[in-house]
Amino acid sequence: MNTIFYDGKCGLCSREINYYKKIAQADKFRWSDIATDPTPLKPLKISQADGLRRLHGIDSEGHLHIGVDAFLLIWRELPYWRFLSMVVGLPGIRHFAQLAYNRFADYRFSRLAHCQIAVNDAVLEHRS
Repeated sequence: MNTIFYDGKCGLCSREINYYKKIAQADKFRWSDIATDPTPLKPLKISQADGLRRLHGIDSEGHLHIGVDAFLLIWRELPYWRFLSMVVGLPGIRHFAQLAYNRFADYRFSRLAHCQIAVNDAVLEHRS
């Protein structure tokens, strides 16, 4: 089973993940809202701030997927989305998609208060 770590306090993220939840087969994904409970990230050594900044996923073999690669992990398992995963997974398109996603994700992250709180918490934790 694939595990997806997402920002449940982000309206856009929640709507998208809720859509995926509705169309995905029950045995394909475990969905983890890390905005509410970041503890599933600890064994992966991923801070809550990093987890909120980019979508993260673990595939059924235990490999970590971040950003566009996490979306590809989801899309490969969804009806009607498999074709998009093949197209976006092509080398040139994947590179462009990663650049665009990272830019958008950084912008979104900088504008959400709960993300900035997570950054401050990470700084305080690192200092102690």
